[in-house]
Amino acid sequence: MPHSLPASLHLDGPDASRVEASAFGAHLLSWRYRGRERLYLSPNASFGAGKAIRGGVPVIFPQFGERGDGPRHGFARTLTWDALDIAGSLPPRLAFALRDSAETRRHWPYPFEAELDIEPAANRLRIALSVRNTGQEAFEFSAALHTYLRVADIAGTLVHGLEDRDYLDSTQGGAVLAASDAPVRFEGEIDRIYADTRQPLRVTDGEQLLRLEAEGFADTVVWNPGAELAAGLADLGAGEHRHFVCVEAGNVLSPVRLEPGAVWTGAQILTVEPSAGR
Repeated sequence: MPHSLPASLHLDGPDASRVEASAFGAHLLSWRYRGRERLYLSPNASFGAGKAIRGGVPVIFPQFGERGDGPRHGFARTLTWDALDIAGSLPPRLAFALRDSAETRRHWPYPFEAELDIEPAANRLRIALSVRNTGQEAFEFSAALHTYLRVADIAGTLVHGLEDRDYLDSTQGGAVLAASDAPVRFEGEIDRIYADTRQPLRVTDGEQLLRLEAEGFADTVVWNPGAELAAGLADLGAGEHRHFVCVEAGNVLSPVRLEPGAVWTGAQILTVEPSAGR
């Protein structure tokens, strides 16, 4: 792991699976299955005050992008969470908790408790974010799991399952474009929000097949910066965009409303499936 990243915890699962995560941002840094890394982490990744780690699975809460008055993509990904002692839990998992503080209330005035659970299984990984309203009034928030998936080469990568969905194109000022009737290809910068995506998605890159399912999340965000934007990102670098795609489970277009005492949970499940010909 690059020296510029924070200390991490790890958990070994079946079939030579292993996850590694940091309490900084409750950030999943690595998921290895049968010796192969399934997530992308930038070789130039670093962290610090207000600076998120580039790659892995950043936690976006309580706002997405610039859709709010707080920090871009919220504060959860740039604060240190509490690592929970759940030794001996079944199924085995890593868990982190974040509670409101003077720092969070500076950006978002609501009392809350959040928990992130990371659960590896044989060929499967479940990442779940829960939010509890611990205050006396309802609040609304957006959330997403900004998952960076490692691919062999973006030129041969396809995302299946969104062919029939219109989408909001952030590269065109948020214009709503009609469904393409074809898998998503990456031939330049891609920044799309697909609403109400309920069916499983599949990402193929010629070498592997990964199934993505969501629970509690209504939207899917697909992102890759393309060559020009990637070259200008100091924590990414020229050419690095070829090695990942972001396929995020989120509630972006319609925020979650949570009443006092209520709990919301959203999860993304990644499953490695046998690729064609194997």
